[in-house]
Amino acid sequence: MQDLAEQLNNSENFGDVFEIVKRSVKEQLGKERAGLMLVLADLPMQLGAFHGVGTNSIVMNRSLLDRIVKGSNSRTQINSFVYSILLHEYLHSLGLIGEAEVRSVVRDISVKTFGEDHPASKIAKAGPWSILAKSWTYESPEESTDLSRSQRGMELVKDFDRSHSKYIT
Repeated sequence: MQDLAEQLNNSENFGDVFEIVKRSVKEQLGKERAGLMLVLADLPMQLGAFHGVGTNSIVMNRSLLDRIVKGSNSRTQINSFVYSILLHEYLHSLGLIGEAEVRSVVRDISVKTFGEDHPASKIAKAGPWSILAKSWTYESPEESTDLSRSQRGMELVKDFDRSHSKYIT
């Protein structure tokens, strides 16, 4: 537990966090998949990320991530948020489709990997939005006054999935 918790705390980018996600899933479920891409895009704030069934990409909500980064006081909390989102979508990419089932598996893997009291486990239990400020509310695109956010294009994250193994094992 301590090893992966320390690695997550010290992760510096999406690829570092994703390596921990893959290792957690391999240790807990015995499954893995290579060849995924991460794309950052401005999505509705109610959506953390998505994986299109049959695709090799995870699309993460850059706007939500920006809010988490601005409102967080620690790298551990930010990395725990990213871990939780990526773990959820990675499980979808492995063929777990049902949202309730995936949420349950995310909770189980997070607790087994990091322990009950780690921020990643708390996020997995309460949901990723639980770490946002209590005063924050969802805003619709029409209400947004941040024009630069709506004009940003999609961004492919380089050096995300570093594995070169079979597609699904």
